[in-house]
Amino acid sequence: MNISEKSCVEFVEVLASKAAVPGGGGAAALVGAIGMALGSMVCNLTIGKKKYAEYEESVKDTLARASKLEADLLTMIDKDAEGFYPLSKAYGLPTSTEEEKQFKAETMESALKVACEVPLNIVRACYEAIKLHEDLVDKGSRLAISDVGVGVQCLRAAILGGQLNVVININSIKDQDYVNEVRTEVNKLVEDGVRICDEVYDKVVKAL
Repeated sequence: MNISEKSCVEFVEVLASKAAVPGGGGAAALVGAIGMALGSMVCNLTIGKKKYAEYEESVKDTLARASKLEADLLTMIDKDAEGFYPLSKAYGLPTSTEEEKQFKAETMESALKVACEVPLNIVRACYEAIKLHEDLVDKGSRLAISDVGVGVQCLRAAILGGQLNVVININSIKDQDYVNEVRTEVNKLVEDGVRICDEVYDKVVKAL
């Protein structure tokens, strides 16, 4: 069974255990999917309501994009686990000889980059999801405005969680061009994403 297919109880139990996966990356992906799902719920509660007819097409478009992001983030729960396995194996490689040390160093470098890929994609997906909430807070049903706030706070946690999982890997990577490129992209997305989250949440609080 894929990790993403576990029940809520099973997921929390295995997350709490000493099992290598899921970890923070998988948790971030799940929280991000939940955050986007709340946005989708708001869309579904808005579509078809006369009061919000002027936003109908826009909200339908948001819902379509949100559905894809939810699916992508759920997929990332398992992809994050898959990306960690090569790194976990690389840590155990022998270093008795210079040749073994060199092989381990090269393997670690490659495995660390693989381990970075999914957290980086979590950050990217959460940023897109946050942007959808930014639009939805002004167009969604007022009856579900608190759900926009909960959704955006989930995404805030998820994008920061994704960032942490990128940073812990790039801090051990020696390819500085790669490190700088990834760090620059992630920091920009997180900075903008957190700012938008806080702005959306403030709007929600004022609308309650």
